[in-house]
Amino acid sequence: MTLYGAAKVVVAPASRLVWPQRVEGAHHVPRRGPVILAANHLALIDPLFIGVACPRQVRFIAKQELFDEATLPKRALTALLRSFGQLAVDRRPGQSAQEAMDNSLAVLDSGEVFGIFPEGTRSPDGRLYRGQTGLAWLALTSGAPVVPVALAGTERILPSGRRIPSLNRVGVRFGEPVDLSPWKGLAHKARPRREATDAVMSAIAKLSGQEQVPRFAASVKAELEQR
Repeated sequence: MTLYGAAKVVVAPASRLVWPQRVEGAHHVPRRGPVILAANHLALIDPLFIGVACPRQVRFIAKQELFDEATLPKRALTALLRSFGQLAVDRRPGQSAQEAMDNSLAVLDSGEVFGIFPEGTRSPDGRLYRGQTGLAWLALTSGAPVVPVALAGTERILPSGRRIPSLNRVGVRFGEPVDLSPWKGLAHKARPRREATDAVMSAIAKLSGQEQVPRFAASVKAELEQR
């Protein structure tokens, strides 16, 4: 059994016990070959629930700061992230974008499943924000199908100001792969990347029932912090 398989055997039942999960549409994830799972982002713990619900191993990009081994709890978190195949990326200005794209494309080129949160950061208010076009670049460059994913309830587990996680039901819904054929071969062009990304975000919104906001979540968060 792989390290990922061993970790999932332990983590999956434990997470379902603490946070009962309703999973729908997992059959939409192709059994083999490269796949992109594009999900809404409500909480830091979102990758855990996608990883538990997906029938295949999912690789995510995690910020370098999470791979800190200074203390025992941090070493435990680092070991858990690595056991689930997470990729560390330096998020400092000028460092993260190219590294993240290169690592993500390498995952897809090797025929694996790559998970991505197109909003780029957690939603500040539960609504679905504009997606970043790196998603479309990855999909159109790799040719990997994009399966939309809608999470529900994860934002209530550990909201801002709460130290102890609450017990809540969680929903994970996988949709049919989004048809990006109208933009095939156009990864190098900005407008097709935007249109393809918007098509994926619309599919996520349809699954989640969230209100869509035509702005980037990071910009809204920056405004809120300045108040």
